[in-house]
Amino acid sequence: MKIIIAAGTGFLGKNLEKYFTEKGNDVYILTRNPKQKNELYWDAKTLGEWKKILENSDVLINLAGKSVDCRYTEKNQKEIYNSRIESTKVLQQAIDECIHKPKIWLNSSSATIYVHSEKHLNTEENGIIGDDFSMNICKSWENEFFKSETENLRKVALRTSIVLGNNGGAFPKLKSLTKFGLGGKQGKGNQNVSWIHIDDFCRAVAFILEHENISGTINITAPNPLSNEEFMKKLRKQMKIPFGLNASVWQLEIASIILNTETELLLKSRNVYPEKLIKSGFEFTYANIESAFNNLV
Repeated sequence: MKIIIAAGTGFLGKNLEKYFTEKGNDVYILTRNPKQKNELYWDAKTLGEWKKILENSDVLINLAGKSVDCRYTEKNQKEIYNSRIESTKVLQQAIDECIHKPKIWLNSSSATIYVHSEKHLNTEENGIIGDDFSMNICKSWENEFFKSETENLRKVALRTSIVLGNNGGAFPKLKSLTKFGLGGKQGKGNQNVSWIHIDDFCRAVAFILEHENISGTINITAPNPLSNEEFMKKLRKQMKIPFGLNASVWQLEIASIILNTETELLLKSRNVYPEKLIKSGFEFTYANIESAFNNLV
């Protein structure tokens, strides 16, 4: 297959590139800073020479979007919004101009589209979507993605949870905190953590490509979310760290200012279930957190 990954030089993109390249596919990366032979320049806003690579391609995967790991200032909020909407919009324009269009387009979204939920398990069918900055970003993103229909092009929005891997994302930071005795619960600790191992993330993307019955929104997360307190406890156990200092909400508020981030990333309860994947027959290699930690630590 000929696979195009837009904004594919980050944690998820590099792992997808490796996964699909090792299976014999031709993978091309759209990026602002091309360095490798298979990388092409794009600014995620305007049409350019890069659009030619979409001709006769099989798969387009768009991972573009400014990281939400920042303070939600007015400037950052605008960049978070624009980076998602503009990249999605220009990719649609490029596809519209293709003679031989891709067969499937996977666009990033986020499991944070669902409300803070400690008891209600959010599936694609019954998930409760709320109204705040993060959820509205996701709604606008998906609306932009799905508002145009293209003949014979299957569209899938990936509502991805926290992805656990050793070569990027949040997990290396969590291991460092735990190593230095700071791996206790954050806040009350009863907020749920929805997560997926990086290997299962790549396998889930491949599974979606192979199963033409899957379209629309899909939860990309392991089937067993757990509380923040249990998550950190099991990580400490796997790392053989006997204790972890807890962090209260007020301490996290101060730390978030110093670290230039938002407490929502730690305190929001994401309680998400991958119903579409399960019903379609996908089998997780790492369905529970113990197996994931055992592999990653």
